[in-house]
Amino acid sequence: MFGSRRSRRRLTTALAGFGLLLTGAAVQLGSGTAAHAATTHRILFDNAHAETAGNADWIVSTSQPDPLGQDSSPSAETDWTGALSSWGVALQKAGDYSLKTLPSGSSLSYGGSSSTDLSNFDTLVLPEPNTLFTSAEKTAIMNFVKNGGGLFMISDHTGADRNNDGEDAVEILNDLMTNNSVDSTDPFGFSIDSLDVKSGYPAAISDSTDPVLHGSFGTVTKSLIADGTTATLKPADNSSAKGLVYRSGYSGNTGAFFLTSTFGSGRVAFWGDSSPVDDGTGQSGNTLYDGWNDSGATNAALALNATAWLAGSGTGSGGGGGGTGSCTAAQLLGNSGFESGNGTWSATSGVITNSSGESAHSGSYYAWLDGNGTATTDTLSQSVTIPSACSSAKLSFSLHVDTAETTTSTAYDTLKVQVLNSSGTVLGTLATYSNLNAASGYTQRSFDLSGYAGQTVTLKFTGTEGSKYQTSFVVDDTALDVG
Repeated sequence: MFGSRRSRRRLTTALAGFGLLLTGAAVQLGSGTAAHAATTHRILFDNAHAETAGNADWIVSTSQPDPLGQDSSPSAETDWTGALSSWGVALQKAGDYSLKTLPSGSSLSYGGSSSTDLSNFDTLVLPEPNTLFTSAEKTAIMNFVKNGGGLFMISDHTGADRNNDGEDAVEILNDLMTNNSVDSTDPFGFSIDSLDVKSGYPAAISDSTDPVLHGSFGTVTKSLIADGTTATLKPADNSSAKGLVYRSGYSGNTGAFFLTSTFGSGRVAFWGDSSPVDDGTGQSGNTLYDGWNDSGATNAALALNATAWLAGSGTGSGGGGGGTGSCTAAQLLGNSGFESGNGTWSATSGVITNSSGESAHSGSYYAWLDGNGTATTDTLSQSVTIPSACSSAKLSFSLHVDTAETTTSTAYDTLKVQVLNSSGTVLGTLATYSNLNAASGYTQRSFDLSGYAGQTVTLKFTGTEGSKYQTSFVVDDTALDVG
């Protein structure tokens, strides 16, 4: 049917466009990097928030973002330079970990195109940050965890302001949890105490089933505290918060030196001191303490088991990103056949319609872009998170194109189908249709989006019409099936 956009606007019910962000985890698009194998756990260590200020040296290597640039096959922790090199080398030698560092001067992001964007990782390690996260960074971190990522937060004692900017790790991590745009209502179920506990060997609870205390890297009995702090659990806010290692004389909801929790589909771990992961070596001039090899504690097993659990390779329930968790087959788009009007789509006014000017593929409603015979740009979009654990992701929709253009060689009017990140940057153009694709009836179109697994992306249809003859792009029965 040769529809007219003008008649369609007269007949259709007026519908305004509203956007929606669906929950899940996200990935990088087609022309970008393919999804990692399920056995590779991708870990990002933060060094963009003064982690090397003062005597701190909380890096796995001076080669950043890729520690393999310093030594591609490290056998000893001295093959990489940094106070966290023992941690990094142990993971590298395990064979199923890929490590990167977010360099100084960078920013944390989620859903972008950078190689260090959180969508490319399963776990983020925050080793005693000493500058506040920006609002955008806090949104990125919280959405990353909510959608299946692992977050490892390492604090230090109150007053450990290594760069003298007025903020220490206690304040910075509490700010992340209580002052963000995603969920500031105690999302992880604990707060970090403003304490300076001078020394001690906090003990692990008795729980033989816990994958962090009893994991593939060993059994945890004790940790080390050397000027650190603890946390207070608030199970009424999040019942998954669980203390694993406690300061002497404490149990239950107080004095937790190491704890785990979940948020959305993701996992969280907290450690109250940076000394346990300090291996005593680093860049020249730094005064360091070898807590990693302290004979009175089992800090290496605790750090490594927790990393494995956060990345999704531990046992038990919880998150884990990057293709290491389980995938539930599902159709992810909301209001996929448009029968609820604009409920979950953002669209130009009048695009989603039940007008008699065109016909739906099924049901009564459909999306009609352009069809005016005048210069027009219409858009239709929805944001969706593609779970990182899913190996397949297919976008499909039914498309009908009719036109009053008489040419058989020139594309005057076009419909672009694109994938964008959360900042609106086009990650890829899946297809471009035009008046040259006009045909009777609908044709089903489908595209492989598995390359975007682990990212929150926006699927966008943009119809652009010239100034003389109408072309109508009619979309119905959309779906994004994952499995």
